[in-house]
Amino acid sequence: MTSPAPAPSLRKLGSSDLEVFPLSLGGNVFGWTADEAESFAVLDAYTAAGGNFVDTADSYSAWVDGNKGGESETVIGKWLKARGNRSDVVIATKVSQHPDYRGLSAANIKAAADASLRRLDTDYIDLYYTHFDQPDVPVEEIIGALDELVKAGKVRHIAASNISAERLAASLEFSDREGLARYVALQPHYNLISRDTYEGELQDLAERSGLAAVPYSALASGFLTGKYRPGVTVDSERGTRGAGRPLETDRGRKVLGALDEIAQAHDVPVATVALVWLAAQPTVTAPIASARTVEQLPALMGVAELSLTQEEVGRLTAASA
Repeated sequence: MTSPAPAPSLRKLGSSDLEVFPLSLGGNVFGWTADEAESFAVLDAYTAAGGNFVDTADSYSAWVDGNKGGESETVIGKWLKARGNRSDVVIATKVSQHPDYRGLSAANIKAAADASLRRLDTDYIDLYYTHFDQPDVPVEEIIGALDELVKAGKVRHIAASNISAERLAASLEFSDREGLARYVALQPHYNLISRDTYEGELQDLAERSGLAAVPYSALASGFLTGKYRPGVTVDSERGTRGAGRPLETDRGRKVLGALDEIAQAHDVPVATVALVWLAAQPTVTAPIASARTVEQLPALMGVAELSLTQEEVGRLTAASA
């Protein structure tokens, strides 16, 4: 008996058996700029619209005064329990940056995973990322620890973020040689404004190796929503972090101009066009974007509905060159 085909809006994540919505909902705002009630509302609206892929990290949001890290996982765990929908949602989280669980030593990876499982109030993590690579730790130690988590049933699939092509290649080669768990996805910093860190050697390696890319900062901390304009003051936590700076560059202004024209032609928000461009790039399965309110969600979810012509994709690529 063959398995049923995935729903049209779902995409296969690399070589894994995970099928995910083409927009991963970023959990960095949960427990930070979105309180528990707001977070629950966003998660409810996302899943009601067909979304099933939620991204978080054990360190979210340790940077906020009074927070210790793990706030996002805790909110998501409470929501999963309240809704009873654990098997319907693909949960991705990360290890290495929690203040109490820093680094990628084997012991730390295992302890951090257990802590994440407790906060998420679940028996397993669908996709477990190394958040930032630690080049002084041998890939053999990292992959060995992750493989143990997979064998123990605590993690279904493993992935990497913020890693060099050299270290990624070494990791994949070790997994293949030893028959251990193998990365199925890569989470790079990648968007219309920031292309250099992923395009080239890393993207080529991902394509050759069958890895799915799940880019973070897909909307450049809000710049690619179009809300940052000359003479406009934006009341945003991210605004204070320089999200509007691309306006000061010729490239940023060109990208925004092309986005405006294409968004107007399709009668859709600028953010939707930016996400569709990213989703159309080689290896990309699902960009990550976060919503602080339910009202911000439709522009993100539109990535599953809008199709751009090759000419439109090319215009955006040229504008961001």
